[in-house]
Amino acid sequence: MTTAATLQQQIRFCTTHDGVRLAYAIVGKGPPLVKASNWLSHVEYDWRSPVWNSFLEQLARRRTVIRYDERGCGLSDWNVADLSFESWVRDLEAVADAIGLRRFPLLGISQGGAIAVAYAVRHPERVSHLILYGAYARGRLNRDPTPIQRIETDTLLNLIRVGWGRENAAFRQVFTSRFIPDASLEQLRWFNELQRASSSPENAARLFTVLANIDVRDLAPKVACPTLVLHSREDASVPYEEGRLFAALIPDARFVTLESRNHLLLEGQPALRQFMTEVDGFLGTAVEPAAGAIPAVSFAALTAREAEILDLIARGLDNAEIAPRLQITAKTLRNHITNIFAKLGLTSRAQAIVRARDAGLGRAGPDRA
Repeated sequence: MTTAATLQQQIRFCTTHDGVRLAYAIVGKGPPLVKASNWLSHVEYDWRSPVWNSFLEQLARRRTVIRYDERGCGLSDWNVADLSFESWVRDLEAVADAIGLRRFPLLGISQGGAIAVAYAVRHPERVSHLILYGAYARGRLNRDPTPIQRIETDTLLNLIRVGWGRENAAFRQVFTSRFIPDASLEQLRWFNELQRASSSPENAARLFTVLANIDVRDLAPKVACPTLVLHSREDASVPYEEGRLFAALIPDARFVTLESRNHLLLEGQPALRQFMTEVDGFLGTAVEPAAGAIPAVSFAALTAREAEILDLIARGLDNAEIAPRLQITAKTLRNHITNIFAKLGLTSRAQAIVRARDAGLGRAGPDRA
């Protein structure tokens, strides 16, 4: 069985449509699972954090997990002009394109749920399954807030502006208590520090404002893939009713209640075990990959051009047909193929065709047009 000692994540970067550099991480073994980014992410810090590590590690024992820092956070660029919901969806597009995955299950946690839904509706051909946890279709200002709830939102925003960057964690502790009320002292300390490490006070305030105004209620009914919605009954950050609403809006979505007060699932809690069991059943995932299976991280390591070439090889095209089709020289094509073989551990073209077709490539037929 894969253990924490053998799991090593790879951190890479891609560039968005508007020139923002995004950091993304790849870890695990098996079929891919892409996680849409959420507030307070840091791909390097999260992997070492007692808040996130157990959750990510258990996912990575089952699948190849790809996650990224949204703009303004973590190892991604902080100094960015556009911090809108649309930019978040475009960021997910950039990461998926950089990795070269043709079709994959998509996980959305908290705010990432709305991003995942928007992406799934925009790219139905690429999302095989949708998993939403602690997610919401409408931000706090779109939930018909009472005057007191509006004051609460303004207060939280001011706490971010005033206390986010301070050494004293008292202001950040307010958010920590809402995200993980049942955490250990060590987990509370880590999450307090994660908030400061993940983003600047200015960016955190800008992001919080966008979160409060999210509304994908019109998009949710357009989701066409199988969907699993999970929500903690006593979630102290996103109300349970918001999870129920999301599940009701998405056609044929399955809703699962987890018994927890935490917005983030923590090590040792029954809710985390139930989450993994439900996701395994939904995706049909075995804990251990079949003997001889090719790690999906290998395919994820291909560039978009290499994935395109491998797809054409899997269709049965030879080099003389591929090079002019892609408008590249024969030498450049050979170099790409050499890289593909090295990344996938292949020794022959026939082996490449078999492996590629097993991964779902080459299904469009010969197509020598």
